[in-house]
Amino acid sequence: MKSTFLLIAFVIAGNLFGQQNPYVQPADSSKMQWFKEAKLGIFIHYGIYAVNGTGESWPIYNNEIPYADYMSQLKGFTASKYNPESWARLFKEAGARYAVLTTKHHDGVALWDTKMSDLSVVKKTPARRDLIKPYAEALRKEGLKVGLYFSHLDWSNPDYATVFDGKDRNPKNPNPWDYPKSGVEDTVRWNRFLAFNRGQLKELQEIANPDLWWFDGDWSRTAQQWKMKELRQTLLTWNPKAILNSRMQGYGDYVTPEQGVPVAGPQGPWELCMTINDSWGYRGIDTNQKSLDYIIRIFSECISMGGNLLLDVGPKEDGTITPEQSATLKGLGRWTKKHSEAIYGTQRGILPGHFYGPTTLSKDKKTLYCFVLDNPKAEVVVKGIRNKIKAIRVLGSNQDLKFKLNGGASWLNIPPVLLIDLPADQLDRNTTVIAIELDTPLELYRGEGGAVEKN
Repeated sequence: MKSTFLLIAFVIAGNLFGQQNPYVQPADSSKMQWFKEAKLGIFIHYGIYAVNGTGESWPIYNNEIPYADYMSQLKGFTASKYNPESWARLFKEAGARYAVLTTKHHDGVALWDTKMSDLSVVKKTPARRDLIKPYAEALRKEGLKVGLYFSHLDWSNPDYATVFDGKDRNPKNPNPWDYPKSGVEDTVRWNRFLAFNRGQLKELQEIANPDLWWFDGDWSRTAQQWKMKELRQTLLTWNPKAILNSRMQGYGDYVTPEQGVPVAGPQGPWELCMTINDSWGYRGIDTNQKSLDYIIRIFSECISMGGNLLLDVGPKEDGTITPEQSATLKGLGRWTKKHSEAIYGTQRGILPGHFYGPTTLSKDKKTLYCFVLDNPKAEVVVKGIRNKIKAIRVLGSNQDLKFKLNGGASWLNIPPVLLIDLPADQLDRNTTVIAIELDTPLELYRGEGGAVEKN
């Protein structure tokens, strides 16, 4: 994975000035529909790095671990308890509608029986089997969409580090994992690498026919060097309905901020990828588990801004998901099931300032859902609603709530403030969701107020 704070800055800037997001292509809205309505996906970082908990791939690049020592983990990767059916059931219970599995990270180790090289868990580890096809079949059996992660770059392929990135042909400290050691480009070998790269993608297409391709590692070369335009065309020739993430140098369908929630939601479809603790893959030393309350808060913020959350888990080398991560997913599932009406198929909510918390809107815009993140000390306040309110209820119990209207200025068409009484016995243990039902599609006041000119 790579930090995308710069990407987030560009996205927000594009929102402010009304520009087309430079990281994505105008996507076919029909094929994106399931993705926009899915809201929750599960990311799975599974690979040999789970054996010693080294961290995925990056210790090689950063010279933290000798390449041979990192690859020695191949001997300990057994997948002895790999059960994708149990994964799929757990992900579905969590409320996810899709999942994304790392088929090959930057270390180059394939989780399927690739014919393009001998570096796979089938040929080089005690696992001795393909892990991709059973995963795809298990997900589809549970009605989940299939996503495959694939690293464009490959630090184990000798033909990869043969050209510069097109921006700086004379870096001061060239990393040998990215740049030719000789300082001279070899485009013949680079084209051979691209053929290897496309060959592996074709194998995955035939094995799993993914609904979503989740790429990574595009930053190391230009779009022209990667031949991203041609890659997009090829992938959509194989499956016109396939969705591509943004790590395609401008040829993807949606943006992927990482770890940090955007302050303002990007234009169009997007997805935050975030770890459940501090690590993508399994690391026994990482016990900094995010609380369920925090994860629900982040999830609520994502859907409030029109995005999805791709929540990452890191299975152990044997294929089991830790009890702590399983408990978090099950807790999330309790909450998503109870509040599904405010989650799936909804659209981004109202702008900040009207309500101090995340919100979503029903498709017909006649129901506003307010996510109460904390226990209120007084009434729940919503400002600026011009519509007549039919009813207000708590999701889960459908308990009707009492409310009153305060202030307003009818001569300026300024609506009163809505004050909602939320009893303590109606609070959810994590986050409470209130549904405000309106007589007509939501209309908001966005003015600056005015003086009292008559009584």
